[in-house]
Amino acid sequence: MIPVNDNFRFLEKSYLFSEVGRRIREFKRINPEKEIIRMDIGDVTRPLFPCVIESMKEALEDMSEEATFKGYGPEQGYDFLREAITEEDYVKRGINISSDEIFVGDGAKSDLGNLGEIFSKDCRIGLMNPSYPAYYDDNVIDGRIRITESGKRLNLINLECLPENNFIPSLPREHVDIIYLCFPNNPTGAAITRDELKKWVDYALNQGSLIIYDSAYESFVREGDKARSIFEIEEADKVAMEVRSFSKTAGFTGVRCGYTVVPKNLTGKFANNETVSLNSLWLRRQTTKFNGVSYITQKGAFALYSKEGRRCIEENSDYYLRNARLIGATLSEQGFEVSGAVNSPYVWARPKDSDKDSWSLFQELLEKCNISVTPGIGFGKSGAGYIRLTGFNSYENTRRAMEILQSKNPGL
Repeated sequence: MIPVNDNFRFLEKSYLFSEVGRRIREFKRINPEKEIIRMDIGDVTRPLFPCVIESMKEALEDMSEEATFKGYGPEQGYDFLREAITEEDYVKRGINISSDEIFVGDGAKSDLGNLGEIFSKDCRIGLMNPSYPAYYDDNVIDGRIRITESGKRLNLINLECLPENNFIPSLPREHVDIIYLCFPNNPTGAAITRDELKKWVDYALNQGSLIIYDSAYESFVREGDKARSIFEIEEADKVAMEVRSFSKTAGFTGVRCGYTVVPKNLTGKFANNETVSLNSLWLRRQTTKFNGVSYITQKGAFALYSKEGRRCIEENSDYYLRNARLIGATLSEQGFEVSGAVNSPYVWARPKDSDKDSWSLFQELLEKCNISVTPGIGFGKSGAGYIRLTGFNSYENTRRAMEILQSKNPGL
């Protein structure tokens, strides 16, 4: 038999959201008459914006004519989209980013996984705990986070996110090579102030570390002192990459498009101590393994930078935030400790004075209220006893779910 990647042995058998889906399917098999209101997975429910549809239709017309047909596009994205991203997301906000530092991809999840290919397997990784599980799984698969037979995790530094620190982790007391930060945060919903984020940039400058900053939820920030981009912090372009997505902001979960910013100021070194540009390494990786996002998809994304597109993004984000606020308020009334729902579509909650584990909470809400949530333990040990709910369902379903929760009063 062919040898395989041994690192898969050290992963959970199922990815978190796959396991949630499996348990929901099993419940529905036993209870086919029950309707489940999905408050668990972060998929969106509102359709693509009219301006996006029109732009994609125009792209289809282009593809139907020999004179305007597009074959292989540039692996790093078409200039029209990269320049729009640069101008609207950065330059107009006073941030000096150039279009050749923008790499268009098929979503944040892919880039977050693939970025590991340009780094040494010896790098020490700092992960927020709890955090989006793909960060951890990606680094285990790559062999960067090494797990012994006794279960000890090597090269992993946990950055604990707890109520005591408002789910903003403290700086590590030791050297970390690559730090994953996500704000507004998935799953806790916490947002970070510029002053707090500056401490991380200063740490990275002092330690020679790299920050991979996941800002997929930046459009939900409403409080003025909270950061939307790490590049709002001076000198962050020397120590940080930023990964963004159109999935939650514009309903692109089924379309697949996002981008990563890799500043040209970022450098690394080979084993022989030769200095190399990380921008050039990522470009080399992408041109080798990726043929780019489709022209039709990129034309759809381009429409998001029109006046109408910007208006729709804000309206869309407000819609999901309204749902999250309703969830947060209802859970608070039901005796839960609640985080999030202010600058984030996520609600992070646990019952007061309860020692029930996350999967038990998941099962009770499923059985008693027919509401599905995500068990917090799936995001890391610091998520034990928590559940995550999302504001991405429709307002009608969200309101109905909260009315059920209030009437059933499950007493979790």
